[in-house]
Amino acid sequence: MTRTPSTAVTRVWLWRWRRNPLKRHSDVVEAWIVLAGWLLVLAAGIVAGLAAAHTSASAFAARQARSQPVSAVLTDGTAGMAAAANGYGDGRVWATVRWTDADGSVRTDRAEVVPGAPAGSRVTVWTDRAGRVVPAPVTGTAADVQAALTGVLVAPGAGALVWGGLRLVRVRLIRRRMAEWDEEWRRTGPRWGNLSGGVG
Repeated sequence: MTRTPSTAVTRVWLWRWRRNPLKRHSDVVEAWIVLAGWLLVLAAGIVAGLAAAHTSASAFAARQARSQPVSAVLTDGTAGMAAAANGYGDGRVWATVRWTDADGSVRTDRAEVVPGAPAGSRVTVWTDRAGRVVPAPVTGTAADVQAALTGVLVAPGAGALVWGGLRLVRVRLIRRRMAEWDEEWRRTGPRWGNLSGGVG
């Protein structure tokens, strides 16, 4: 069993770039478009992924800046409460909490807390600037991981969008080339028939 030398594969792949009397202008244009298109696919994916990760990280930071932790007191115990069994929560339950704002006003609201805590227990809740309880912001490693995953998910989509545009351009080039070949055959075909004595 003989193996095909690697140079043969290289020659096939680079056939559009070498000197070839059958090479047309449209072949050169298509080859450059393919090369530039793949570079654009790579660049668009990287840039879009980095931009999405940065935007996501900025959103997490802004959300953290708009909320603050406060120490609250459970007004009702959670010993008899069971966490939702839908598989989406983190095992916490809803309970009423009370806290004092920086201006001295007492507020109450419902917040998610760890089950099993008796009434009067101290818990930490997050509030927005209006004094409403909000979910705890994503910070630290969790924020970094989510921002990175956002970038990883966005990058292929951006690359695919550029690749789709490249495919449309190539389809138009191929149609144009086929039209040129048809036109040339209309001019050359009758001469081939004369050279073969009218056969073929």
